[in-house]
Amino acid sequence: MNALSFTNLSTYWSAQEMATNAVVFLNLLGALVLGLVVGYERSYHGRAAGMRTYGLVCMAAAALTVIAGYPSYWYGGQTNTFLAADPTRVIQGIVTGIGFLGAGVIMRDGLNISGLTTAASIWACSVIGIMVGVGFYASAILLTFLSAMSMMWISKLENWLPSRPAIAITLEFERNFVPQENTLRAVVSSHGYEVATGSFSIRSSNEKLEWHFVAIALSKNSGVAMNELASGLSTLQGVEDFSLSHARN
Repeated sequence: MNALSFTNLSTYWSAQEMATNAVVFLNLLGALVLGLVVGYERSYHGRAAGMRTYGLVCMAAAALTVIAGYPSYWYGGQTNTFLAADPTRVIQGIVTGIGFLGAGVIMRDGLNISGLTTAASIWACSVIGIMVGVGFYASAILLTFLSAMSMMWISKLENWLPSRPAIAITLEFERNFVPQENTLRAVVSSHGYEVATGSFSIRSSNEKLEWHFVAIALSKNSGVAMNELASGLSTLQGVEDFSLSHARN
């Protein structure tokens, strides 16, 4: 049979194939929603990975798992008797390799982590390619649409939902000055923030102390603007230098 014949190509869009693609799509949609719920909890507490990252990873993982359950519909339901390798092993190698590629775009700068959503989107894109490769064209198109919508619109949803913005702070104190943690926490609290649990670290260099921590707003509207928080921290006794930046993914 000619590989480019109408009859051969139409098998990829047959009623059975479309019904299977519909089942795959429902699983993708459900996985995306559940991933967003888990991601919102992380986003609310100011963690690096948010709704987009969790949603993309959960949805892509569901896609691979679902299509593995319908091998008889791969390649339009046509069996290649000269198949030289197990497709599932090929998929495993692709997913693993893309995982290393995604890790390369994740950057850490002090307490800030960036690139997580980009890494998740790269991994999701590899799944789209796999679905196209095995002939699940409709599901691949829908996964592409959901992934793009997640990256474009989920951030707007995150901004609308209640959240606790996080700010990474570095304070450098005068030489031989010993700051008091209670005083620092009081100043941060008076501006609508609290020090995130487990984020506090201290570094000493040339008899100068550097404090690094993440301040999380008590609620979405309680925290003052970054410049006001900076002004408050600058009034702390012994502070010689400081830096603030948004802690985001």
